[in-house]
Amino acid sequence: MPYTDLPLVAPERKTSGFRPLKVLHHFGKLVENKEDTEQVFHIIEATKGRKSHALARSFVTSPDGRRMLAEAVDIPAMLDDHGRWADCGPQTVAAHYIAFMQREGLSAAGLVAESHRWAPPESLPQDQTQWYFDRLRDTHDLFHVLTGYGRDALGEVSLLSFTYEQNHNAGILFIAYAGARQIRKVSGTRAPLFAAIREGRALGRAAQRIAHQDIAALMREDISEARARLGIGKPEIYRQCLAILESEGVAREQLTLGGAQAA
Repeated sequence: MPYTDLPLVAPERKTSGFRPLKVLHHFGKLVENKEDTEQVFHIIEATKGRKSHALARSFVTSPDGRRMLAEAVDIPAMLDDHGRWADCGPQTVAAHYIAFMQREGLSAAGLVAESHRWAPPESLPQDQTQWYFDRLRDTHDLFHVLTGYGRDALGEVSLLSFTYEQNHNAGILFIAYAGARQIRKVSGTRAPLFAAIREGRALGRAAQRIAHQDIAALMREDISEARARLGIGKPEIYRQCLAILESEGVAREQLTLGGAQAA
């Protein structure tokens, strides 16, 4: 069924509010393995409230939202088709995105598969709101590329604080602050981790919403021009934190939620 024929909100869709015990359970699993992305989806669902649904409704009913809904672009398939971007120059968003994904061994389809481990598509409400939530998921790695946050533990939680200001899901913000606290606990660092989280929130508030962009057009933009157009600033405190951690003997790639070994 075309997305335009689906209801804006399916009758069975519910807002969960904040379910603290479920959140803590799944955060514990995320601490054990920060690559276990499925746990993030559990936390998001356990904290999805009215703000997230209102934002979905606002975008889906906007002219840009209606156009993108009708176009029904498969964003993961488009992003994973690296040949599609072969004619893009070395400083385009596409070139930086492909380099990032290849360096990290990631694919957009892989993130979709992780979300389906949490909830198979057939178990989710079939509505336009779900199309919007899927769009937020499918653009996650573009957030990394455009903001400059890495996939180290601090980069991930700082990016989540940026993301919170873009989509207003309380679970995202919980992971950001709880993750920073966990990093401090296991590393003993003097780096201003919570300042990095606050910086991420400020950058996210100042920026245009990335998931609301025409992704195909964005990929062909010069990355510096795209950042300027979208109002995405540099995560300076995050970089300062990494430098302090490095001076303390904790390399970026060794930083995790579950522990950090000295270099």
